[in-house]
Amino acid sequence: MNDMDTPTPQAQPPRRRWLSGTIALVAVLIIAAGAWRMWRPHAAPTAGPPPVPASTARVASETVPIARTGVGTVMTVASVTVRTRIDGQLDSVEFKEGQDVKAGQVLARIDPRTYQAQLEQSLAQKSKDEAQLANARADLQRYGDLIKEDATTQQTLDTQRALVNQLQAAVKSDDAQIHLAQVQLGYTTITAPLGGRVGARLVDPGNIVHAADANGLLVINQIDPIAVQFTLPESSFQAVNKALNTQHEPLRVDAIDRDTHEVLATGKLVLLNNQIDTTTGTIAMKAQFTNSEHKLWPGQSVDARLVLGERADALTMPSAAVQRSQDGFFVYVVGADEKVSVQPIEVADTIGGKTVIAKGLSAGDRVVTDGQYRLTPGARITERQQGGSINGPAEVAKADKAEGERR
Repeated sequence: MNDMDTPTPQAQPPRRRWLSGTIALVAVLIIAAGAWRMWRPHAAPTAGPPPVPASTARVASETVPIARTGVGTVMTVASVTVRTRIDGQLDSVEFKEGQDVKAGQVLARIDPRTYQAQLEQSLAQKSKDEAQLANARADLQRYGDLIKEDATTQQTLDTQRALVNQLQAAVKSDDAQIHLAQVQLGYTTITAPLGGRVGARLVDPGNIVHAADANGLLVINQIDPIAVQFTLPESSFQAVNKALNTQHEPLRVDAIDRDTHEVLATGKLVLLNNQIDTTTGTIAMKAQFTNSEHKLWPGQSVDARLVLGERADALTMPSAAVQRSQDGFFVYVVGADEKVSVQPIEVADTIGGKTVIAKGLSAGDRVVTDGQYRLTPGARITERQQGGSINGPAEVAKADKAEGERR
């Protein structure tokens, strides 16, 4: 058999070669993946939501006043329209509009010449009557001597005595006329009947003024001291009446600005009205205040806080912590893990930026006073730096941006 008759090995098909290579590659990948899983570093756990910046405060136990607050209106203790008491020409005005004046200070002058002449006339009449009286008394003395010698009649003596009495009465009348003329002359100088603030000038110098004029010359309002008239609900009457009967000192009243809640002045209760207004169900009261700095002004609206006593060991917190829902008042209480929870509360009173708690909290509880805008039950907080606020739109946007960057 020659070489051409010798058998040769059969070539492997291409499909089988491709399948074997694929199986080998898959095996290598599986082995590599298993090794990577065994040796890869452990990934850090996914972080939760970042804490919310907030301000907090502790519930305190302290003595606070027991008070009732009503809406009041500032009013003058006294208001006087200054009028002339005589007729005449207004010579001069010796005050400035809006000026503070003292009692007895000269405000205006009226032409005095007419009233000066009347005074001089009355003085002259008195001198005349006094001369006649002196002469009549001398004649009476002579008639008295003559009657002893039967040189005159008793009728003449009696007539002379009557003339003396008549002239004495005339002199007394002259004295009264002189006094009247002096008073009239004094009215030409117009003075302040009380101390206070002058209003607008109602009459200019040169005008003829009359005692019957309705408007007067000016108005003076006494603003130091000053008064506040306010009302409280009928339900407060018994507590107010009890405090009046048990306390020896007048009840304290604070006048509070309605916008800033600043205590403008502290005074005392001077009037509890003698009846309750059945139309409104309120009782009117009046308090008086010293007002040297003129923080209170006639016509101004203020809150009047009437202090009836003191409440010992009261639970208080900043009023900013109190939130309101459809179910009532609540606060966010911070736990030991810095997470917040919603706590319903009952409010007893609000005094000077503090809220008195009747139920729901204990002394030492930590409550959120600023930052409630972004809180939900279970959220963690972080105490923000003092002086900043996160409740505004700009601050919220900034906080959201920082939170996104952290994520």
